[in-house]
Amino acid sequence: MSREINSVAVLGAGTMGTGIAGLCAERDRKVLLLDVSMEAAEKALERILSGRPPALDTPEKASNITLGTLADDLEKIADCDWICEAVIEDTATKRALFERLEPLRKDGSVVSTNTSGIPLRDITEGKPERLRKDIVVTHFFNPVKVMRLLEIVPGVDTDPDVVDTLADFCGKELGKGVVHAKDTVNFIGNRIGCYWMLTGLHYAKMALDDGLSMETIDALMSGPVGLPPTGLYGLIDLIGLDVMDFVGKNLAINLPAGDVGANFTAFPDAEHAMLERGQLGRKSGGGFYRIQKLEDGSKKKETFDLKSGDWRDSLTIELDDAHRGIDLLLGDDAEGQFAWRTMGGTLWYAADLVGQISDDVVNIDRAMRWGFAWGRGPFEMLDALGPKKFIEKLKTSGLPMAKMLSVLEDAGVDTFYRNDGTEFLGLDGDYHPVPSE
Repeated sequence: MSREINSVAVLGAGTMGTGIAGLCAERDRKVLLLDVSMEAAEKALERILSGRPPALDTPEKASNITLGTLADDLEKIADCDWICEAVIEDTATKRALFERLEPLRKDGSVVSTNTSGIPLRDITEGKPERLRKDIVVTHFFNPVKVMRLLEIVPGVDTDPDVVDTLADFCGKELGKGVVHAKDTVNFIGNRIGCYWMLTGLHYAKMALDDGLSMETIDALMSGPVGLPPTGLYGLIDLIGLDVMDFVGKNLAINLPAGDVGANFTAFPDAEHAMLERGQLGRKSGGGFYRIQKLEDGSKKKETFDLKSGDWRDSLTIELDDAHRGIDLLLGDDAEGQFAWRTMGGTLWYAADLVGQISDDVVNIDRAMRWGFAWGRGPFEMLDALGPKKFIEKLKTSGLPMAKMLSVLEDAGVDTFYRNDGTEFLGLDGDYHPVPSE
């Protein structure tokens, strides 16, 4: 079946819905934007035009957007080529909406549910075959206009043409970096990224006991491993402890049996206490860090010291040469042990998930670069470190051999990528051309 996307219905005008609607309108697609009330829809249009940043670069293109309500205007989806559901992250709410919309849409329309982690199978279980064939997950990253990553996740019954149509449209017309994920909890980016953050909090507690400062921990988990300067604590401040708590609870319920991530879904005691008193991060005026305005108008940064349980002036950290690069993971001092446990453990976890969350290393690397602003994806990072060096340390660490590392070792090769990054190592032990971005 040949499908084209010239018109889009976005159901739900929250942060993600307005971002998707604004981007489609900017690309001259006709957009039907529905929310719970006309007042809510009109406020959403205001945010599209005047948000920070606005979802539309060209205000006149707001004329491409038609507003309506889910109660009174749902039948208008019959005219739309792509129906993107973007209501709250609640399985029952999504299922109820699909129950209503399925009889109203036209044959050949493409359907997606926008979610950051709910498996598609939970949303479509027991739904009509027509819907199961025409639906995928679209996981846009926020803010939609700015973030490049889009994860597309088919179900077992999804027509491949639906995947191809959305990937082509979102890649070429919306400018997204599309990665193909499997229908598993939190897909690719959040599965690995949240593992890094949640395990990081636990291993950071050990590092603090070993004498490292919180600022040193953030310095180690930024430039040396090619991650953004926020580091670990700074990134969680940006996201919010409440959001991370929600993620952890979702993982605790949905991770496969035996997944090591299940050991890290709950916060350490100090972070749990912060959550309980509403010390969530930037949104609450402070989390691990805060900015204080002084009487003379200047500002200073303060750190909530997890060891003392009180605020103090933030430290300025200058790492020495031994701790400024990826080889940090191979060190035996406190800095190296923390980096190995946190980032080394994350690389191991990613290597063991190939085939489960994605068919290849390329989609995983792209998801982490495009969605979390990592300078290199996990397998690019392993290549920079040296996979054989990593395997040697892994064999002395007590962790089992990860699936993709076994593939590399059995194939007798040295890297996951070769020929200037134009070929990647597959699960079959052979190299294959890297798909164009």
